[in-house]
Amino acid sequence: MSDKPYQLVLFGATSFVGRIVFQYLLENYSTDKNGTDKNGTDQNFRWAVAARSKAKLAELQQQLGATYVPTIIADSSNPQSLQYLCQQTDLIISTVGPYALYGEPLVKLCAEMGVDYCDLTGEIHWVKAMIDKYQTLAVKSGARIIPSCGFDSIPSDLGVFFLQQQAQERFGEPCEQVKFRIKAMRGSFSGGTVASMLNVSKAVVKEPALAKILRNPYSLCDRLPTPKLKQQAIMKACFDEDFRVWLAPFIMATINVPVVFRSNGLQHGAYGEKFEYGEAVMTGQGPMGWLIAQSISAAMAGFFVASAIPPSRWLMSKLFLPAPGEGPAPEAQEKGFYDIRLLGKTPGGNTIRTKVTGDRDPGYGSTAKMLAEAAICLSQDISKNRLGGGFWTPASAFGDTLIKRLVERAGLTFEVIS
Repeated sequence: MSDKPYQLVLFGATSFVGRIVFQYLLENYSTDKNGTDKNGTDQNFRWAVAARSKAKLAELQQQLGATYVPTIIADSSNPQSLQYLCQQTDLIISTVGPYALYGEPLVKLCAEMGVDYCDLTGEIHWVKAMIDKYQTLAVKSGARIIPSCGFDSIPSDLGVFFLQQQAQERFGEPCEQVKFRIKAMRGSFSGGTVASMLNVSKAVVKEPALAKILRNPYSLCDRLPTPKLKQQAIMKACFDEDFRVWLAPFIMATINVPVVFRSNGLQHGAYGEKFEYGEAVMTGQGPMGWLIAQSISAAMAGFFVASAIPPSRWLMSKLFLPAPGEGPAPEAQEKGFYDIRLLGKTPGGNTIRTKVTGDRDPGYGSTAKMLAEAAICLSQDISKNRLGGGFWTPASAFGDTLIKRLVERAGLTFEVIS
């Protein structure tokens, strides 16, 4: 056991997603004076919350009835405060984004000081930069750093992991072709997500080379033994013969696909020598399905064009998009859901279909539960002997252990449907 005061600290507790994670930890991992959680399990789990504003943190504690939860004041722009934060805990959950603007100082310190780390970033160019800069440090110090532990990219990454496990069990071989399709989803964006997306567009305009990283499905695999084939990304409306529906591009595919390929590399090519993977949104059959697919494709293209032009980017951020700190109300989060279907084909011609579902708004209600459980899993279930230091993915770090937690505690399902 570590002699640090806390096993986990939530950094960014006053952010939109941070507040949801804070409440989830309160409801599920808050202990009484005897160290017993609400399920009667002896947890003795020591955790705290951190943010840059003492006043906002105190106000949030009052709102949640959590004045007994320890607090730490830390600011991404203050290296001394971040160093103190790392000295207090074994693991940090960070919800402070956009990560390309605010995330590096904390990741650097975690890598240097051997502190484990989880976040919910979807900024793949930033993740690549962090791996390139700090992988060697993290391996040496023993810091397990696991980005993208929210809707980006746990359903994708663990969804593929689960499908491959079932294929191996059923057929004795992995699926070298896997399709990930959003069948249904209800949810909305928060200001933090929008700020991250606009920041990526702004960065690409300033540094065009980043566009190549964002388009490359193997961008996180440069130093891994990953079989690399040309992947057919779905960038416009098309018809899927396997699912017999029209498809539109999935806005999160550029985030999730590189994570899945890094998982394959970290597992030494366990998904096969010619692994192919892509993500899309199912829009239905017939003329209506075609029309919806065309509409989504046009809307996405329009957004990216507008976000690349400074005047229209400013106009969108001021007039049409939620501000940082804003997002769906609790009622909307509870009404949200997602239903994902995966289809895998083995080299021998066998096929398998699986399903992943979540019972909350994907970007916030469900993401908060996934992020919290990923961090608890890393802290409580995955020993340093089992997983050494370095930059990992959800599938390569957690595998079945986190799937079990998500099913039991976080409202997700993973199942074979045919």
